[in-house]
Amino acid sequence: MTGFKTPLKIAGGVALTSLLLALPALAQDAAPAEEMVEAAATASQDVVFILNTLLLLIGGFLVFWMAAGFAMVEAGMVRTKNVSMQLLKNVSLFAVACLLYYLIGYNLMYPLGNWAIGSDETGGYLGAFGIAVLEAVGITADQADDISYAATSSDFFFQVMFCATTASIVSGTLAERIKIWPFLIFTVVLTGLIYPIQGAWKWGGGFLDSQFGFLDFAGSTVVHSVGGWAALAGVLLLGARRGKYNADGSVNAMPGSNMPLATLGMFILWLGWYGFNGASQLAMGSVGDVADVGRIMANTNAGAVGGALAAMILTAIIYKKVDLTFVINGALAGLVSITAEPLFPGLGTATIIGAVGGIIVVLAVPMLDKLKIDDVVGAIPVHLLAGIWGTIAVVFTNPDATLGGQLISIIIVGIFVFVVSFVVWFILKATMGLRPTAEDEDLGLDKAEVGVEAYPEFK
Repeated sequence: MTGFKTPLKIAGGVALTSLLLALPALAQDAAPAEEMVEAAATASQDVVFILNTLLLLIGGFLVFWMAAGFAMVEAGMVRTKNVSMQLLKNVSLFAVACLLYYLIGYNLMYPLGNWAIGSDETGGYLGAFGIAVLEAVGITADQADDISYAATSSDFFFQVMFCATTASIVSGTLAERIKIWPFLIFTVVLTGLIYPIQGAWKWGGGFLDSQFGFLDFAGSTVVHSVGGWAALAGVLLLGARRGKYNADGSVNAMPGSNMPLATLGMFILWLGWYGFNGASQLAMGSVGDVADVGRIMANTNAGAVGGALAAMILTAIIYKKVDLTFVINGALAGLVSITAEPLFPGLGTATIIGAVGGIIVVLAVPMLDKLKIDDVVGAIPVHLLAGIWGTIAVVFTNPDATLGGQLISIIIVGIFVFVVSFVVWFILKATMGLRPTAEDEDLGLDKAEVGVEAYPEFK
């Protein structure tokens, strides 16, 4: 005990000295009470702004890292002769998405009341046109666009990562048999128009939000199902890989090149999802907000756990062996499933919601094969079907959700995205073609289109 006496005496002396030095100022230069209250409120307002901005920046970092996760999952799931092509697509689609979201997507998705068609009161349908504009350098509190929220730059940075995620979903489904340029042209339309237009209907305060009370916390529908619908439209026009399906309907397995890489990609996505869902709280300047961020992250993790375990158990029952690819996609489907409402459930309920997503994946993959829909990485079951399930599951935990509002919103977004995507894919197919030649497809797109092989020593 004696070891603590000297430091305590020193600390006490410092504190007493500081108090005595402060007393004259308190007595002679004291500001009126209302000015002190106003100063405290301003400081608190600044702190909230800073913390909210920090949350969006950290969330943006994590969601950006999901781009690496998508790239690694896809690189691991495709054959060795197409790995460089998938990596190229993931780098280039990210760049395209960021550019288009700056040029048109951000204001189109978040018009702040300046709707081209509709209004906040009646329900917006088409947002504002114009480039994204950041706040000036070195602003003060009274110069912030919204001092009660966060820096515009942090909001743009966070939101643009979601836009890129939507495009990443399409890449994996169409792998191994699509040319790079039609894919990137479609990405321009998806990220510049399709994604922000429907995103504004919910997150921009549009008609799905105001008229139907649609709830989608972090994007099971707004992000994941949108990518899934766009991918489904493309794969129907593109067709299956050469040799995937036989005339009698049997399926030829085309194993991926690198399961360690695919597993790494899954864990990267899992990590990134903490930012995807957690930062979608959009605030951590109060005890309640920061506690909710923690709750969201814990539930996000539980959703992934449920999806992975359900896929593991179900594949063991059906196939008598545990299939790693199903477990990888089961975890991702669990994450997609919990994304629409990661705040309200408890840990047990979040695990169950994620588990249903894992079950969906295991059942949907063979169903797609029966329909001869060749989804290389399983993005349609993971992002589209689990996204639909997660959006419906909101009604089980959030008392503000209605089944009718959720279903009609799923249908409206689905029809819009699928029809527009199908038309764009159809035009691209008719004008420049979607597929490489049969010879190039057999050779592999690494050699045929990229010119850089991922595994040049493998012959």
